[in-house]
Amino acid sequence: MQLTLIRHLPTEWNKQQKLQGRRDIEISFLTEEFQKGMAANQQILQGLSPFDVVLASTLKRTQQTACLYGYKCEPESLLDELDFGQFEGLPKEKLMLEFGEKWMSQPKELVLGESICNLEGRIALFLEKYKGFRNILVFGHGSWIRAMISYHQDGHINQMNKIVVENNACITLSI
Repeated sequence: MQLTLIRHLPTEWNKQQKLQGRRDIEISFLTEEFQKGMAANQQILQGLSPFDVVLASTLKRTQQTACLYGYKCEPESLLDELDFGQFEGLPKEKLMLEFGEKWMSQPKELVLGESICNLEGRIALFLEKYKGFRNILVFGHGSWIRAMISYHQDGHINQMNKIVVENNACITLSI
């Protein structure tokens, strides 16, 4: 399976370094830099298409991103961002102050608004559900994409917070 992942375009909370999680926040005005990034990604996507299926989480920021890229997507709740619970709307540094090293090295031990183990379970379910597809395009979220990369590379998601995935990043994995 070829899995192409695009992290949603930035929101105001991304710009403020606030954790969004399950908050259903719209993307913000696109700067020229992001418009250029989208054009570059479009070239990559043209070379990878056709896609068997185009998916986005149930949150509007991923669906808006897919739409701006010109794709009609199917909503998939397995792609929803990690629920950060009490940390949603707060700066990421608050989460780091509370959980620091554990967040970086052993996130599977944490329970925020959902357990990080549940996030790993959603990734495994996603891979099982879509294993019959050859070429998938996903518009997703930072934590989910980082967790997928860690799961793919290491067989678990404990390395996810050592991976950086910027807004509008386009990453292709061969699974």
